[in-house]
Amino acid sequence: MVTVNMLKPYYIKAEVDYVRVILAYQYFSVLINQKVYQFIPVEAKEIRINRRTRKVENVEAKFAFQKGKEVVYMTISELILLPDFVNQLHSIAEPYYISENTTDRINESAIMIRELENENVKRLIDKALDERDEEAFNTLVRYL
Repeated sequence: MVTVNMLKPYYIKAEVDYVRVILAYQYFSVLINQKVYQFIPVEAKEIRINRRTRKVENVEAKFAFQKGKEVVYMTISELILLPDFVNQLHSIAEPYYISENTTDRINESAIMIRELENENVKRLIDKALDERDEEAFNTLVRYL
């Protein structure tokens, strides 16, 4: 019987398409037949998750776990079969996922910023007209 004893990232790196969960000593351990095996970064040391699909991409990566002199190797595909591993992994990566709502909010923010910039340019044009600054006026009109 294998269960996850502890799963904490050493650090998390969010990229455009992936979330990389980097693991290190004492941050990841599994319980195999009631014995705690500590993760050792001999083979793989990261879990790469697609930010849009929320799927682990490097399922063939092999992790090493050690208890004393005994070393056990497990691939991510084997670990994914453990419900507690999947739950803990997704709770770690959840803040970094990209959802439709996130994209919509980014688009709404960009539109709002563009509108505010246009309003600001219009105010600056009014100011240039008030001060009869033809050069500033001509420069600002190009922004609209």
